[in-house]
Amino acid sequence: MLEILYQDSHLIAINKPHGLLVHRSPIATNTDTYAVQELRNQIGQHVYPIHRLDRKTSGVLLFALNKELITDLMVQFEQHSVSKIYWAILRGYTDDVGTIDYALTNDKGKTQEAVTHYKTLDRTEIAVPFGKHPTSRYSLVEAKPETGRMHQLRKHFAHILHPIIGDRPHGCNKQNKLFLEKWNMNTMLLHACSLSFRHPILSREIQIQASPQPEFLRMFRTLGFKHPLGFY
Repeated sequence: MLEILYQDSHLIAINKPHGLLVHRSPIATNTDTYAVQELRNQIGQHVYPIHRLDRKTSGVLLFALNKELITDLMVQFEQHSVSKIYWAILRGYTDDVGTIDYALTNDKGKTQEAVTHYKTLDRTEIAVPFGKHPTSRYSLVEAKPETGRMHQLRKHFAHILHPIIGDRPHGCNKQNKLFLEKWNMNTMLLHACSLSFRHPILSREIQIQASPQPEFLRMFRTLGFKHPLGFY
């Protein structure tokens, strides 16, 4: 059963698990399980996804319960009036705060501006050798994408040489191999923890929050982070 975070007669939001596709995709033919299908079966009515999360990204995923609301909500996303907050575990020690202003090229070859703001919530160093280093360092960050480009956070953090753990193909293959072999972890440590938008019918601000999935929490604890993963 999918965890329902918010539901009224117009909208519904779930806490999407790692590994679940939003909908059928020609580039992922190794599954017949999708969030759209699972949620439809769970609540007994059609649902219409408003935005996407990568297969390996967990967290808040919003659906409309009727087609009439799709345009209004998508316009909010396109106009960057929707606030999205993510938690990610990255390789290395990141700056306390930062803004990544780095244009990205989409799958059609078009270059688009892309801006991500982040702050470091916690850092950890563990006694696991990596490469030439006797220890391994990681950062827990809160990221707020100002724009919504495909794989934006994944590409932006790789650009500043602090890739998201478990990311392929933008991440660090050696780190991903380490996490798989040492901790049997092969998902991506990126979680959409909060989504805020204007309700198109109720005309008021809605904030939906999602607690991390078990795999994210397992690695959070394994790596020794101390920051409370709560909402504030």
